[in-house]
Amino acid sequence: MDPKYKDVVVINAGCTLALDANVYGKPEPDVIWLKDGKKFEVTTQKVDIKTTSKSTVLIVKDCTREDSGCYNLILSNIGGTKTIPITVKVLDRPGSPEGPLQVTEVTADACCLSWGEPLQDGGAAVDHYIVEKRDTSKLSWTVVKPKVKALSCKVTNLLVGNEYIFRTMAVNKYGISEPLESEPVTAKHPFKPPSPPSMPEATCITGDSMVIKWEQPEYNGGSDIHNYHLEKRDKDGVRWTKCNKTELSDLNFKVTGLTEGHFYEFRVSAENEAGVGPPSEPSLFYRACNAARPPGPPNHPKVTDHTSSTVTLSWSKPLDDGGAYIKGYIVEMKEVTHEDWSTCTPSTGIQATQYKVEKLKENTKYNFRICAFNAEGVGEHADIHGSIAAVEKQEVPEAELDAELRKVVSVRASGTLRIFVVIRGRPEPKVKWEKAEGSLTERAQTETTSSYTMLVIDNVNRCDSGKYILTLENNNGTKTVFVNVRVMDSPSSPLNFVIKDIKNDSVTLSWDSPAFDGGAKITNYIIEKRESTRKAYTTVTSNCTSNSFVIGQLQQGGIYYFRVQLVDVTRNSVTLSWEKPDNDGGSKIICYNVEMQTKGSERWIATGTFRALEAIITGLVPGDEYSFRISAVNEKGTSEPKQLGVPVIAKDIEIEPTIDMPFNTYSIKAGKDLTVEVPFKGRPKPVISWKKDGLPLKQTTSVTLLSSMTSAKLFFKEASREHVGKYEITLTNAGDSPVITVQYPFKVPGPPATPRVVQATKEFMLVTWNEPVNDGGSAVTGYHLECKERNSILWAKINRSLIKNTEFRVTGIEKGLFYEYRVYAENIVGVGKCSKACEPVAARDPCDPPGQPTVTNITKTAVSLLWAKPQYDGGAKVTGYIIERKEEERWIRCNFTNIQETYFDVTGLVENQTYDFRVIAKNAAGLFSQPSDCTGPITVKDDVDPPRIIMDVNFRNAVVVKAGDSLKIKADIAGRPLPVVSWAKDGKEIDMRARIQIYSTDTSTSVTIKDCVRSDSGQYVLTVKNLAGTKSFPLNCPLQVTDLTAPQSVGENPVTGYSIEFKKKSDKEWRVAVQNTRNTEYTVSGLESGAEYVFAVKSINKIGISDPSPPSDPEVANEREEEPLFNVDNEMRKTLIVRHGNSFTLTAPFRGKPIPTVVWNNEDVNLQERASIDTSDNCTSLTIEKATRKDSGKYTVTLENPVGTAVLTMTVKVITVVPLHKVHYLNFVTLDKSIWYALK
Repeated sequence: MDPKYKDVVVINAGCTLALDANVYGKPEPDVIWLKDGKKFEVTTQKVDIKTTSKSTVLIVKDCTREDSGCYNLILSNIGGTKTIPITVKVLDRPGSPEGPLQVTEVTADACCLSWGEPLQDGGAAVDHYIVEKRDTSKLSWTVVKPKVKALSCKVTNLLVGNEYIFRTMAVNKYGISEPLESEPVTAKHPFKPPSPPSMPEATCITGDSMVIKWEQPEYNGGSDIHNYHLEKRDKDGVRWTKCNKTELSDLNFKVTGLTEGHFYEFRVSAENEAGVGPPSEPSLFYRACNAARPPGPPNHPKVTDHTSSTVTLSWSKPLDDGGAYIKGYIVEMKEVTHEDWSTCTPSTGIQATQYKVEKLKENTKYNFRICAFNAEGVGEHADIHGSIAAVEKQEVPEAELDAELRKVVSVRASGTLRIFVVIRGRPEPKVKWEKAEGSLTERAQTETTSSYTMLVIDNVNRCDSGKYILTLENNNGTKTVFVNVRVMDSPSSPLNFVIKDIKNDSVTLSWDSPAFDGGAKITNYIIEKRESTRKAYTTVTSNCTSNSFVIGQLQQGGIYYFRVQLVDVTRNSVTLSWEKPDNDGGSKIICYNVEMQTKGSERWIATGTFRALEAIITGLVPGDEYSFRISAVNEKGTSEPKQLGVPVIAKDIEIEPTIDMPFNTYSIKAGKDLTVEVPFKGRPKPVISWKKDGLPLKQTTSVTLLSSMTSAKLFFKEASREHVGKYEITLTNAGDSPVITVQYPFKVPGPPATPRVVQATKEFMLVTWNEPVNDGGSAVTGYHLECKERNSILWAKINRSLIKNTEFRVTGIEKGLFYEYRVYAENIVGVGKCSKACEPVAARDPCDPPGQPTVTNITKTAVSLLWAKPQYDGGAKVTGYIIERKEEERWIRCNFTNIQETYFDVTGLVENQTYDFRVIAKNAAGLFSQPSDCTGPITVKDDVDPPRIIMDVNFRNAVVVKAGDSLKIKADIAGRPLPVVSWAKDGKEIDMRARIQIYSTDTSTSVTIKDCVRSDSGQYVLTVKNLAGTKSFPLNCPLQVTDLTAPQSVGENPVTGYSIEFKKKSDKEWRVAVQNTRNTEYTVSGLESGAEYVFAVKSINKIGISDPSPPSDPEVANEREEEPLFNVDNEMRKTLIVRHGNSFTLTAPFRGKPIPTVVWNNEDVNLQERASIDTSDNCTSLTIEKATRKDSGKYTVTLENPVGTAVLTMTVKVITVVPLHKVHYLNFVTLDKSIWYALK
């Protein structure tokens, strides 16, 4: 080989690589080319191997970085094996970074990315990486960092709640690699809002306050709870009002400002870094009152039932609860002859208002009494009037027929009749079912319990019509009810068919109505005739509405037969037949022209030309009436048309299958052929199925199955012993009428209800459906489920075995695609028709329902609603909401435009009408969430509530504000309709100015006064007013503004300076700190540490010096102390990765007074030998040179001063990079082979 192959062969991407070598050896050696240990199997378009007896060449076209590697040429014959290695490097852009692209430390606005180096660097070192991001709702990529040197990157400035995909690309001097993409990641906190706290309880109840207690949530969402939100609601109100105005971290809170005598309920929600969690269950209603007492006696105590060993009691709540919540009830009893009462209920009492006393003595009389108890004790008892004997209760039998059974019960032939009747009576009555016209059929089955009875008849026919009588009987009496049943079936044949008034050209036919009309009124009769010389009947009329008919135009002396039957017509076709004309005109008839005319039209339309004496006319409109006429055509022309006697209505005529066999046993000699013909009738043509000895009969070389429109044939060729057996034939047809099966009492089930996808995610869907209305007379044994993708036309079966339940979990779906489902039912007969397909449903995680809507305002025609966004949007942004109201058990949509806000005013409501409301969310993927929880019944009326003011108790005392500071008075307000707010000072309404701001919302109001001066002192009054009244809240004491700031003028001259004096609290003489200063601040120095001082200020103008200001409060001169604290961000708390041999420095800025001491520590490293530590007044650092693996670990720095201690832990990881050593090859030649040794 060429000596150049001993070095690395370098080639640019896109070029052709050719490796050639001369081959020697005897015998001629075999040539094998390898790449990275794998053999080139065959020549391809990219790789070509050409080998002759003296040379070989490997050609690789259009080289890419994947073609880099170690190539081996192996020559072998019986004399030995020779291997020649060649290293090839293709200069190309690098491969994509090694995945996966990991996304860690995800927060609401940032995350960290990490990846691996590309497996192929393209022949040049990777210089840097490009990091990009894309919002999943957009198509464009945004560069996050264009030049990242490390294998990790922190991404910031993400939008909360948005879903992102990240990608990174490696860059070398030859270009940019293919990107490595991450999985979609949502920018949100790694924790969730907490779960609800426990149900609040009230203690220490007074007339205007309560102490509310609760337990912390079971789940804190992964973050510490830092605040609770406590809300209250008046029993007569609809709005929840917040109780705590500041952060609340305790598990109890005293609620003030309550109205005495009113009932209140409370709820509490917890808050962590992720937000506010759902509220707890509302508490019981507590009444604000000053004193509590035991409750009064329960109301309306009575006995509801009794047996020989039990007595059941019921009662209602006491009229007086004693001002406290009723905890339970106690039931006591005693025998009439005894004096002592015994407790029946548990010692803790019961919460229910009914109780069953058991284990009583039969025929013994008892007295009972009930009492209620609350937190203050047991109240007065209420006695059951008279004594109660433990005997069986006697009750006359009763039967309850629902509204459907009171009417005529209609059921189709071959269907199932079910009559369900609720019964009662003491003792349990005997039940007897009868039929008025005769005995019950053998197919009738009855089921009876102590509370109901049911009659079931399968495969009903016309004989099952009639009156069914139910009789109940016990010792106390008898009760009889009846149910009328009508079976819907085709009518029987007319009766008493006679021919009278026979004339030379006409006859009169008459008949009586059928004995059975099939459960519906007879609409018309069809009359046919047949001449004695012919075999076929012709229709005279198909629309005779009376019980007689006159047929004319008969031939004198002719013999005719007449019958009344159905015409051969379907819903969209009609079959016509005719006979040749008596006179063909001396020329052969070529064809016949058939025309039709629609009822109401005068135009005849040609339907076709026919050579035979029969024609099938198709394309008719179901239900329309048509007339037909036929003309004969010969060589000379067309005859006069002959019109069909009566018009024809296009509709299906259905005839149940019937079989007419003269005998059913056949004998044949072995080896002979046998044909069994079964004549039948039926419209439409029945489906034929054969069975032998109960098993389906299959067609073989010796058994042939044939069928026609009127018969079925079973042909045996060379009959043998194996053909002996019992053969069954089943005929089934189906039109608009129910399926009728000959020889079998059941039929296939009807289609199930349209399936629904009740739960859909990106991994599975839960599909449910309802049972078919008609089970075919046999119980449904299972279901088959099919699905297809929305854009496909092929349905695929999902279940491998029969589905026993009416739901199925579908897996193996592809994320984002839309799927449709349909279902079949199967019973003992077979599989029925499929259901309708459901609407397409996307394989995406579902959107959570919105929060429960709350009512913010009510008028006589409108209701204002407010709700919270869904916690999870299903992977697509929520684009709108649907608001629904419930009227008469029906949900009606309220909005007909897209609502993107979380509030809505429902208008157009009826006054004093009660409604219920709910909200459904829709996301950008077109998916709808489940409905939210309902608001509960809301009555629409002008909800008038007097205005109320809730103000902090601090404003009830005198409010002191320093001159120049700001004053803010805030109050919560309530009332319906929303009250009008006004503020007044000293009897005059406050006007809005630059210095005075008034801000009001629907629930609060506040007044803010900036840069207060003496003139702002006075009495402030808040007044709220609406239709229900007016409420004012004056501050009890005048507002006092203490002017501790410098005056702007003394007399009529401006102030030019200030003089500051001070003294120790125990001294009498004042000392001057500064004689004259223009500033309004001054630092007094030279004070004695630990001494207590007071200060005063004098104003100076050109006239002189003013009197001193009032002395300040005493202040102790001490050095300011501050607890030590580290000034580090989250980046510094992450693990620091250092390469082996490099240096690193850990820096920790801090603060604290007095200056804290600093101590560094690492349990595995001797810092005195390995590290150098540098510490100043506000920063400390630790540096280690030439780091090794032993320097990995946790480094702890501790700050300490008299005020406190602070500890910071930083983690360092030192990684070792294994160097690549050059490999030298030595070749030792022996007699039989060559051996290669690799030496480092």
